[in-house]
Amino acid sequence: MNRKILQLTLPNIVTNVTVPLVGMIDIAIAGRVNADLALGAVAIGSAIFNFIYWNFGFLRMGTTGFAAQAYGARNLREATNVLIRGCCVALFISAILLIFQLPLGRFSLWIMQGSPEVMQLAKEYFFIRIWAAPATIGLYAFKGWFIGMQNPRSPMVIAIIVCVVNFICGVWFVFGMNMGIVGIALSTVIAQYCGLLSAIGFCIKYYHKLSKYINIHKALQWNSLKLYFSVNGNIFIRTLCLVSVFTFFTSASSGMGNELLAVNTLLMQLFTLYSYIMDGFAYAGESLIGKFVGNNNLPMIRKCVSYLMLWGIVMGTLFTLIYAVSWRPVLSIFTDDWNIINLAGDFLWWILAVPLVGFTAFIYDGILTGATRTDVMRNAIIIAAAAFFIIYYSLKPILSNDALWVAFLTFLILRGALQALSVKGYKVIKEAHL
Repeated sequence: MNRKILQLTLPNIVTNVTVPLVGMIDIAIAGRVNADLALGAVAIGSAIFNFIYWNFGFLRMGTTGFAAQAYGARNLREATNVLIRGCCVALFISAILLIFQLPLGRFSLWIMQGSPEVMQLAKEYFFIRIWAAPATIGLYAFKGWFIGMQNPRSPMVIAIIVCVVNFICGVWFVFGMNMGIVGIALSTVIAQYCGLLSAIGFCIKYYHKLSKYINIHKALQWNSLKLYFSVNGNIFIRTLCLVSVFTFFTSASSGMGNELLAVNTLLMQLFTLYSYIMDGFAYAGESLIGKFVGNNNLPMIRKCVSYLMLWGIVMGTLFTLIYAVSWRPVLSIFTDDWNIINLAGDFLWWILAVPLVGFTAFIYDGILTGATRTDVMRNAIIIAAAAFFIIYYSLKPILSNDALWVAFLTFLILRGALQALSVKGYKVIKEAHL
């Protein structure tokens, strides 16, 4: 079981780490071309697209669960239908974004703040990069399907291809052809479509025998779509809750002064690094649990859950020890302001606790996604998010910034605990959508 978990986890970790490199490449290139204006424009444009695309992340998670269950049941026809369904939904969503790009762009740019020069460049960036929507959202469906089919290597290679193409095109367009912000946006568009073509290529290479099962009419039958949107609707609500908590965390930090904002931002980078690793294990859980649910193998489900939790304990302990010993060098990667780094030491205990109490939320997200019991995820995160806000506002007058961290840790603990209690006895998984 450990071998199976690691075979799925390691490629997913590489994929997770590679994906944000696309944005980092854009920023790195922008920082060398009229830095003040270009950096601001790319930052604003990227923030808009991150918010838009994050809300459609349900396509990846929902597709993984359904594909894994079909794979486990050896139902190749349904596995094919899952991919068709995901691609059709991705195409519909991207079509809506492209049709309404003008009002969407105007509204998104209106709520951002920047100088007229920066906003003009951000406008150019937005209305070019928006044309990558079909590829970007389509890749969510393909990535989820590959993971569900126990194939994490294809998404890893696709992510690397996107990263490399974005870098090569960005350097060529900006420094070779002097295209400025237009070149940065265009390189991202081209990279995303190269990723989409790669995904299609992998499908043809590894799954061409499934072509005989392609039937768009059956894939889009109302009962199947109803279940698909029910599962993904719960994930969408979960994502909104996550976005609300993390956005508020930054907003509340900004109200405490520049120093505490900087400190909390730095400490949250440690959480982000940890989350990349734990998401890899969560993805492995989605694949394996979905497969075992599909073939109705409860003993293997129990074994998989136990091993995943053991890995969660090991990684949580490891990250806590690493951060406890080397938090200064790690934070110095993100800033050379030692006053801020030293001030972060006053709140270090909170971030040291995060890996120890937070791994359960990640692991059970994967377990429940694989079982397509996203209703449990939805209910848990709604309660946890409500507790976050209640605790913060109750303790803020007394604890100030510490209240924010107490609320955040409570949010993580409650998410994991409520999901664990729901899975206890495995009744929830036995009732999974098969």
